[in-house]
Amino acid sequence: MKARRVIVIGGGPAGLMAAGQAAEAGADTLLLEKMKRTGLKLCITGKGRCNITNIAEVSDFISHFGKTGPFLRQTFARFFNTDLIEFFNELGLKLVTERGGRVFPASGKAPDVHSVLLRWNKKSGVRIIHSAPVDKILTHNERLTGVLSQGKEIPCDAVILATGGVSYPATGSTGDGYSLSESAGHTIIPVRQALVPLETSGDEAKKMTGLNLRNVKTRMLINGRKKREQFGEIVFTEFGITGPSILTLSGAAVDSLRNGHKVTFSIDLKPALDEKKLDERLLRDIASRGREQISSFLRGLVPREMVPVCLNFIDIPVDRTACNISAKERKRLRTWLKDFRLEVTGYRPFAEAIITAGGIDTREIDPRTMESRKTKGLFIAGELLDIQGDTGGYNLQTAFSTGWLAGRSAANN
Repeated sequence: MKARRVIVIGGGPAGLMAAGQAAEAGADTLLLEKMKRTGLKLCITGKGRCNITNIAEVSDFISHFGKTGPFLRQTFARFFNTDLIEFFNELGLKLVTERGGRVFPASGKAPDVHSVLLRWNKKSGVRIIHSAPVDKILTHNERLTGVLSQGKEIPCDAVILATGGVSYPATGSTGDGYSLSESAGHTIIPVRQALVPLETSGDEAKKMTGLNLRNVKTRMLINGRKKREQFGEIVFTEFGITGPSILTLSGAAVDSLRNGHKVTFSIDLKPALDEKKLDERLLRDIASRGREQISSFLRGLVPREMVPVCLNFIDIPVDRTACNISAKERKRLRTWLKDFRLEVTGYRPFAEAIITAGGIDTREIDPRTMESRKTKGLFIAGELLDIQGDTGGYNLQTAFSTGWLAGRSAANN
C-alpha cells in the first residue's frame, strides 16, 4: 500500500511532534517552515529554560485552562505528561521536576529540547524545507487536496496546521494559520494577548522597578468586585506589573479591559496575618522600635523600594518617629499592607505575550483526532486552537499532546 502523504505547516513544538509521529506511523511526511530554522519560539520559552510540562493529575491539569479545558480531556487520554516525560527520556533528554510540579530539561537549556526533537524528526524520515511559507490550503468539495507554497502546488492526503499564534512575532508566529484556516471554513475566536504583563496607572510601579515580591496574595477586582486571586510572585516594572501571579490573572484582565470594565489589583503584602494579628504585630514593633523614624521603621515591614510608596499613601512625615504615629495613621498603614491597590490601564503588545488567547473555535475540531469538521484531511494542533492555560508547563504540554494526536491521526485516517 502506498504511504499517505502528510504535510505539516510550522516547525514549533506542535509541528515537530506532529511530523515525527506521522512519519513514525508510516506516512511520507514533509514539514514546511517559513523561517530559516525551526523551533525559534521553543528555544526562548520559559525564559530560555523550557517548562515542557507539569506533573499535575489530569483533572487538576485541565482546571488550569478554565472554560477551554474540557476539550483537552480526550487528547490527554491518548498522550499526557507521563507519556511526554517517557518520550523525552527515550530520546536521551534528562529532565528535572521543580517547585509546583514544573518539568524542565536538566540542562536548563530550551535549545536542548529543540535539538532532540529535530534529530528525532530527521531519524524518523521527516523531510524539512525551510524558508517555505504556505500561501493557501487547497481543497475540493470540502476535502483537502494539498497546499500552495511559493507558487508551487504540493498534493497530499493530509495537512497538519501548526503555525502558532501571534505572540513573539519575531520568531515567526504572525498569525498565518488563522487566515489559512478561515479559507478552509473555520471560525476564529478574536485573538488577544494572554500571559502578558500589565500596565498600571500612576508612578508607583515605576518607583519600584525591578522589585520582586514573593509569597503575596494578589486579588483581581473587576468593577470593584473580587473575581480571582493568586498566591505567589509579582514583579514591578517601569510600566506596571508582571511575574507568575500577574501573568496567570492577565488573560481575564485583558478580556475585562477589552469589554470596558475597570480592573484593579489588590495586593496583600502580609497574607499570613489577619487584620487583628497585623495590628498586634505593628504595636509590638512600635514598642520595641518606637524611636526610629517612620522610614526606617517601615523597612522592617516592607522592602526598601516600597517605603516611599507606602509613606505617600499613609501620609506620615518622613521625620516622624514610629512611637508618635496616631491610631488613625496606624490603621492607614495596616490597610495599605493588606490592600495595596494598583489600577490596570492596559497590557503589553503581542511581542511580550507568552501565548495567544482566542483562535480556531474548538467546536469545529474533532477532539478524538484533531481533524477539522469543516475540511476533511485538515488537522489543527497547538496554539492556533482557542485553548489557553496558566503558566507552569500547561501550554507546552497541550502543544505536544495535540501535535502527537494530529500526527498519528493524519497518518492513519
